[in-house]
Amino acid sequence: MVDFDFGARLKELRRKAGLTQSQLGDRIGLTKSVISFYEQQERTPSPAVIVRLSEVFHVTTDYLLGVERGRVLDVSDLTREQVELLEAVITAMRGRKG
Repeated sequence: MVDFDFGARLKELRRKAGLTQSQLGDRIGLTKSVISFYEQQERTPSPAVIVRLSEVFHVTTDYLLGVERGRVLDVSDLTREQVELLEAVITAMRGRKG
């Protein structure tokens, strides 16, 4: 069994997005206290809530649940050329040892 802290991942994503618990709750139709319970691992979100959270943060549900270690970027609104540029940057950054 993998030791994974869903609450910590949710809190990290929320903070990186610059959202308060209230703002995140408003976006997905929940209260601040429910978001707090999730972050403190006092409650477990339903599958529907996990999907809504993945949409807000542009990550996969697997990433939210700790199954997937990598992070997925939503490039759906970028042009093909912009996506190719990002891929080139990522390839170059992976080639660097730092």
